[in-house]
This record gives sequence, structure tokens and C-alpha cells, in this order.
Amino acid sequence: MGRTVYVNGEFVPEGEARISVFDRGFLFADGIYEVTSVLEGRLIDFPGHLRRMHRSLGELDMPAPLGDAELEALHRALVARNGLEEGLVYLQITRGAADRDFAWPAEPEPSLVMFTQARGLEDSLAGREGIRVIGVPDFRWGRRDIKTVQLLAPSMCKMMARRAGKDDAWMIEDGLVTEGTSNNAWIVTGDGALVTRDLSNAILHGITRAAVLAYAREAQMRVEERAFSLDEAKAAAEAFVTAASSFVTPVVEIDGTAIGSGTPGPVTRRLREIYLSESRRQAI
Repeated sequence: MGRTVYVNGEFVPEGEARISVFDRGFLFADGIYEVTSVLEGRLIDFPGHLRRMHRSLGELDMPAPLGDAELEALHRALVARNGLEEGLVYLQITRGAADRDFAWPAEPEPSLVMFTQARGLEDSLAGREGIRVIGVPDFRWGRRDIKTVQLLAPSMCKMMARRAGKDDAWMIEDGLVTEGTSNNAWIVTGDGALVTRDLSNAILHGITRAAVLAYAREAQMRVEERAFSLDEAKAAAEAFVTAASSFVTPVVEIDGTAIGSGTPGPVTRRLREIYLSESRRQAI
């Protein structure tokens, strides 16, 4: 049996889900999205995802289709209807359907689509053994802080990595790492400092990134929010990425260079343990 999905006010079988060909998300990538992880049937970091959703909508001058309580109820309903114990809930809001015009309508009727994906998140091969990445030029648009559905450039970079026999890519701009194709990039320096790029329009303001920063500071770890080069990353003691769909995932190789011992390091492993423990405690 297929999944039940939500489309503009209705729960429908996935094979019956329909969106207008005039939807601006389809024609202009005029939309935003969020992905919330689910562990043991409960939502992880959901308030943070709502806050970022509102920020993205505000930056695009796009109205929210429903209130926060209604969106939370829809997330719970989809999890229940699909019997989801572990995986993801995807939410997408577009400006809705209108005749094709670069200027958007003054009073749009936003479109809301949601669906679930069953996926093993906690006990993943990448989490246990780490991933290998390559550096690629960052050729995305200049507002990466807005979580839009414009994902062609990251998809192209991901495929560059796959064709090179690696798992992912770290994107480089002006000689510095911005982020991974679908995650925030981190390194651990030789003297034990956690380093991740500071917030700006250049990167997505990751919800998992924010949580890991908070947990690291609570654990008395030294944190530096600053840019770093790929060469600094290659010389680091450890490296990892953070994302809602992969939590804290070790990076064990960059451009063919082993990071540290070439295996997941102790700081990364500890942060993953802390994140999973705290996420379970705070899940709703």
C-alpha cells in the first residue's frame, strides 16, 4: 500500500495527489520547504523548523497557509496515518497557482503539500562509518539562508560527488567552505575547537546546527563560528556534517585525504550521542 499524503486540505493516497501545472513552485521554484525527523513516532526539533519556516516565508513575502498548531497537528496526523516510527516529514509551501508571470500575485493562495518518508536515521552506515566528500565550486544563488525549493545546484554538486565515487560535496566560495549539499559543515581543530561557518546569507541556518552548537557549549566544548578553507579541513583532527535527516555524521575523507585517523573521531561520536539523547528527551 502507498503512503497517505496531504495536499491543500485533503489527505489522499500518494497516487491521487495532484498540484496545478500553474503552481508557482513548479514554474518558478517559488516556494520553501522544511524536513522534520521522526524517531519513535515523535517529531525532532519541530519548534525550530517552524521558526525557520516563518523566516523563509517572511523573506519571500509569502503568507503561511495555516497556523502553527494546525501544522503540528498535520505532522502528527501524517505520522499516525502512515505508521511512521522512524523517518522524515516533508513540508512544502509555494505561492500557489496563478497564470505564469514573473511578478507574483498581490494576494496569493499558498499551496501546502506534506508527505512522510520511512528511513533508518539513527543506525545508519554513514553515522557509523562516516562519509567521503569532495570540494566543488559553490554556484548557487546569493540567498542560501532561505530554505527554498531551488535545489538544482546542490543536486548537481551531489551528482559530481557520486560520479567521483564519493558520498557528498562541500561547496567552496572565495576559497572557503560554505556548506555541504544538504548539510552544514564542521571541523574539529587539533587543539579541540569545534568550527562551523558563521550565519549569513551564504549558508542555510541549520536547525540541527543550532542544536549541536547549544549542546556543545553546555558540554563546555570550545566553539568557533567562522569560515574555514578546504585545506584547513583536510588538516583537521575531525570533520562532520549536521542535518535534520542525518543528525551528526562523521566526514572521514576530503578530496582523497583522510581526516585524522580516517575513521569517526571521538568528538564527533560524542556529539552524535548527545544530540540523539537530547533530541529524544525533547521530542514532541
